[in-house]
Amino acid sequence: MQINRLFEIVYLLIDKKQMTANDLAAHFEVSKRTILRDIDTLTMAGIPIYTTQGKGGGIFIQDSFVLNKAFISPEEQKQIMFSLQSMAATRLIETNQVLGRLRSFFAAPGKEWIEVDFSRWGYSEIDNKKFELLKHAILNEFAVKFDYLSGHCETKDREVYPLKLSFKSKAWYVQAFCLKANDYRTFKFTRISNMAMLDKPFNSSEYQPPTMDMLEEPPAMCYVDVRVRVSQGAKYRIYDEFEASEIIAHADGTLTLRMPQDAPWISDYILSYGTLVVVLEPQHVVDDLLAHMGKIKGKYSHET
Repeated sequence: MQINRLFEIVYLLIDKKQMTANDLAAHFEVSKRTILRDIDTLTMAGIPIYTTQGKGGGIFIQDSFVLNKAFISPEEQKQIMFSLQSMAATRLIETNQVLGRLRSFFAAPGKEWIEVDFSRWGYSEIDNKKFELLKHAILNEFAVKFDYLSGHCETKDREVYPLKLSFKSKAWYVQAFCLKANDYRTFKFTRISNMAMLDKPFNSSEYQPPTMDMLEEPPAMCYVDVRVRVSQGAKYRIYDEFEASEIIAHADGTLTLRMPQDAPWISDYILSYGTLVVVLEPQHVVDDLLAHMGKIKGKYSHET
């Protein structure tokens, strides 16, 4: 993460007095070009960093420069720690080192108050490895290749310039420039497999992916109010999966849910509740559900 690297560059230059761009690149395992961009960023932020050419030259920070915490109010210190702890809590960004140094600098106690794990149940190690590889490829600007399962259940090999990881609607996505399609594409993280980083650098400043909302125009959708009787053991799912505005609770304990009309997956979704949900109305939804159950029964009758 750049904020971590920027802070540590300043820390190293204060501690070691002078380092070369190659030394810093080797330390952070990034390209020399990335380090030079970081130095430009720090310089524009007002940090007095200088470079000298030739034998014995390198990157150094003005001797009189000190990090003065008096310029940062206690409330601002808390906000900085809050932001870093929030990023660390995702487990996708390594901020422990910078957090430790800032705690010492601010004389702040270590208080772990938040934890977030975006990986799937039972897939933490696999997901974290993919996240780490993608993070490295995005920050260091290298292409990646992987197999991708499309929405049509077709697996195709892809080669892309990864530009951004985005979290939207309970799922992670990779925004990238696809070399085969010669266009921007968005890939759902869970459908990616066999990923590897390629020795093929690119310049991310030449690419600007569209916003997530612009990637696909949502289809116009009609809705239907479906009244159901839900067993107590399944009500938690209703409130997990529907917005409060899409649920009407009735005095008799039944619920009316606002659901997409004629969506092909509606019957499968209702059946995922098993015997814990009974559809009461409208009748055409009940009829569709019974017809769907008949098709399922027919498949098993055919097998026997």
